Amino acid sequence: MTSSRWRYSDILSKKIIFIIIFLTSSAATLFAAGAGTESPSSISWSFLIITLFGGLALFLYGMEKMSEGMKKAAGNKMRSVLAALTSNRVIGLFVGAFVTMVIQSSSATTIMLVSFVQADLMSFAQSLGVILGADIGTTVTAQLIAFKFTDYALLMVAIGFGMRMFGKNDNFKNIGDVLLGFGILFFGMKLMSDAMEPLRIWPEFIDLMKGLENPLLGLLIGTVFTALIQSSSAFTGIVIVLAQQGLITLEAGIPLVFGANIGTCITAGLASIGTSREAKRVALAHVLFKVCGVVLFIFWIPAFADIIHGIADKFGSDPARQIANAHTIFNVSLALIFLPFSAIFAGFLLKILPQEEKIKGVIPIIQHLDESMIATPEFAIGLARTEISRMANILGRMLRAIIIPFMSDAKLISHEVRQKDEADLLVKEIPTQDEIYPQLTLLEGIDMREEKIDFIDEKIVDYLIQVARQELSDEQASEVYGMITIANDMESIGDIIHRNILPLVNKKKGLNADFSQEGKEELMIYHTKMCKQISRLKEAFAERNTETAQRIMAKEEKYLNLETKYRLKHLERLHQERKESVKTHEIHMELMDLLKQINVYTGNIAKTFVNTCG
Repeated sequence: MTSSRWRYSDILSKKIIFIIIFLTSSAATLFAAGAGTESPSSISWSFLIITLFGGLALFLYGMEKMSEGMKKAAGNKMRSVLAALTSNRVIGLFVGAFVTMVIQSSSATTIMLVSFVQADLMSFAQSLGVILGADIGTTVTAQLIAFKFTDYALLMVAIGFGMRMFGKNDNFKNIGDVLLGFGILFFGMKLMSDAMEPLRIWPEFIDLMKGLENPLLGLLIGTVFTALIQSSSAFTGIVIVLAQQGLITLEAGIPLVFGANIGTCITAGLASIGTSREAKRVALAHVLFKVCGVVLFIFWIPAFADIIHGIADKFGSDPARQIANAHTIFNVSLALIFLPFSAIFAGFLLKILPQEEKIKGVIPIIQHLDESMIATPEFAIGLARTEISRMANILGRMLRAIIIPFMSDAKLISHEVRQKDEADLLVKEIPTQDEIYPQLTLLEGIDMREEKIDFIDEKIVDYLIQVARQELSDEQASEVYGMITIANDMESIGDIIHRNILPLVNKKKGLNADFSQEGKEELMIYHTKMCKQISRLKEAFAERNTETAQRIMAKEEKYLNLETKYRLKHLERLHQERKESVKTHEIHMELMDLLKQINVYTGNIAKTFVNTCG
């Protein structure tokens, strides 16, 4: 991530400072909540402004607290659900709605989507269904806010605080955080509602609110204000408070809600600056969905309002509920309109932001780590796990390439071995170029990936150390330190390939001799098995699959025995004074021993994964 990127964590810090400034003043105004009188000239503007902004501060803080509690209670599980159930776009829609409803953060859902797309766990087209579902999930907050829980706000604060203080396990405390945040949110709403009550009889304010029935003005105000406070749910809550006091009509509230929908995706768009092409594409999809949806709806707001009024007449809902319903119906309608065309839409976005040229991949970068997620450990840990999976993928390419210079004649591999698919890495002509970047030689590709591995290891460790400074559960702390160990072990495998195996290439060339046919087959078979072990590591981390990790552990012991068997067979050929075996003995033994070390490292990584990350 670049330093110029607009980080959500920086915004959050400013928001907290804002809350602290007004927290004391809002508490003081509890005694003045009824200061408004029936005469506009006697409105206490100082108390009104202090109470309004203090209530807004508590409202935002309560929403943030509730969201944090939900993320901590369900974050890791939600990530697993999202990864497992998005193969179908309709299922992805429901999963996106459910996950965002639980964690109360469409931004967090979007960031997870980016990591899944980059890790090839889902296609970009599949992610569009989840994005549409996430937009539906955010409307649940507005529906909850529309309930008149303000009289019970302090009771929820008391219960939540008690659970937080006296709870004995993390889940109980996290639920306490949710209740505490929910109570603070409604208490902030009560303060804002009390502050606005005197404005009901102020003609100038009433005229201003009526002016919001101009769709373009309402859309502009909703967009700008939502972008400033970084939360569409918070702004929708403010609109609902205005409706509860009778200060705003449904016709005026709908454009404000539309603006809130655009404002929240503009924030995501700005946050994607300096990120990967996949992240930009997901953010752009979010923006285009909202903008296109608003364009479709804004020209028939009166008809849309009539539909909402019709629902209200049937079910007896108040103006606040009507605005919440408008917010929900708008986002559900967008999903129904765009979901059938998600594949076409994905193709359009791929033309706007095509895949980056492969040459750019030569420079070491981080693809998944997002510093804005550090304050939410369960998601930060998931991103680090995905980056480690990428690290395993790079190691696999290094390992596949390093054996090629040792195998000067593919024809020496027997037909029996080919049938077993044990020599699938061989080609008819030994390549001299890198498999991904043809502008690099084979050995330059190995050097380049060694730099990548070192870079990623350093970044992962730094990132996880920052995560470790957050408030972690025992399980999360164990996983963080386990992944630091795993990243270091993977870096050690890279060192074995680059520092130990690579020098053997020139050493073998200096011999002007080749391995025996049997020795070459044994090295190739063992090397292929090590490549499969690295591939299993990638799968285990990408899918958080403990069964795959346990399979690696079982294979480790089997491959150690196989190495012993091959070493004895080589020594037997040496005893028979086979010419090729005698000449290449030292290199053969060193290469087999280094591959065995890789086997041991993969087994250790799998054990750490099962014990701490599974």
